[in-house]
Amino acid sequence: MSKSPDPIKTGLVLPGGGARGAFQVGVLKALAEVMPKTCASPFAVISGTSAGAVNSVVLASRARHFRSAIVELEHVWAHFRSHQVYKTDNLTMLKSSLHWLSSIVLGGWLVGTPKSLLDNAPLRDLLRRNVHFPRIQSAIDTGALSAVAVTAAGYDSARSTSFYEGEKSLQNWDRTRRLGKSAHLSLDHLMASIAVPLLFPPQQIGNEYFGDGAMRQATPLSPAVHLGADRILVIGIRDETGDAAPTELGPMPSFAQIAGYMLDTLFMDGLYSDLERITRINDLLDAIPDENRTGALAAVRPIDTMLVVPSEDLRAIATRHRQELPFAIRALLQGISGKQRSESRLLSFLLFERAYTRELIALGYRDAMNVKEQLVEFVTGKEVPRLFAPEWIKRDLSRIGKYD
Repeated sequence: MSKSPDPIKTGLVLPGGGARGAFQVGVLKALAEVMPKTCASPFAVISGTSAGAVNSVVLASRARHFRSAIVELEHVWAHFRSHQVYKTDNLTMLKSSLHWLSSIVLGGWLVGTPKSLLDNAPLRDLLRRNVHFPRIQSAIDTGALSAVAVTAAGYDSARSTSFYEGEKSLQNWDRTRRLGKSAHLSLDHLMASIAVPLLFPPQQIGNEYFGDGAMRQATPLSPAVHLGADRILVIGIRDETGDAAPTELGPMPSFAQIAGYMLDTLFMDGLYSDLERITRINDLLDAIPDENRTGALAAVRPIDTMLVVPSEDLRAIATRHRQELPFAIRALLQGISGKQRSESRLLSFLLFERAYTRELIALGYRDAMNVKEQLVEFVTGKEVPRLFAPEWIKRDLSRIGKYD
């Protein structure tokens, strides 16, 4: 068991996941309902990547009114349509397909090279209308928020950059392939963080183009730790423990299957590696009495973590709602899947349709309510286990295999 001196800074980490980000809203909705109605955000530090970055910035901008922030998030996610995120009309999709084909055949001559498969200009317009960036500094000035970070990956520098807005006492950090940089967060930072490679175009910030923050982000919990979080709530977007090994050789993986696999790896594998790293550091620190922690160990602090992940396979939910996608997108998925239907993982990231996102919100709400007592204890600074997570995750992460 762990007990830290007050005040405890609780952090929130929201990984990316495209349309799967609706699950995060459901978890936060449950938390808002069990907290006092007029309370400020229980999270002093918020860090997000890709779709999680959007949720993070909205929460930070409304940090003084936590429940209002969740109502705002739910309203947007519960009414999503794909055309609000990327252009889905037949003409645009036809032009995109022909552009890619011509570029490959002609080597970029005449037509130039395409920037991305999909055009996410509608998402920029949606975020411009719904995200109020000046409110972030206001929340910091009133003490309702310590810092918020948005992570993106630089294509030229090949580094993961966490742009953060926070208290003046916070300092930038510079590590191998990753850094933290103070900034006044803007729409460009969000568009950079959600620029999924190949799917959406890169975003210019300063003298560099940036893409989805999950790229190069080997330590997704690091920004929250650098910004002072003593404990971290992580809301993941994947439930799979791994499919069973096939008993016989199946068909060659389709492009859609490979793309979905890559996105799944991009958004979540770094998180589990980082959780394992923190777990091992906690084990080491707990084995050494406080008075014996000298030198470098004296500056290291244990980090309590709580992980909430879906209790159901989001791929199966997405498959049930496949027909809600616009025809042009369904045709594109069919074209890159071939005769075999193998795009369920990719579909679960791209299905920005309200029936699907509402089901994910409901699932996140139920899963959070199932652990509401532990959730409230965690965010209100009570004594908690070093790690609270589903049993299969604790078995994977723990070297000694036991958490009280």
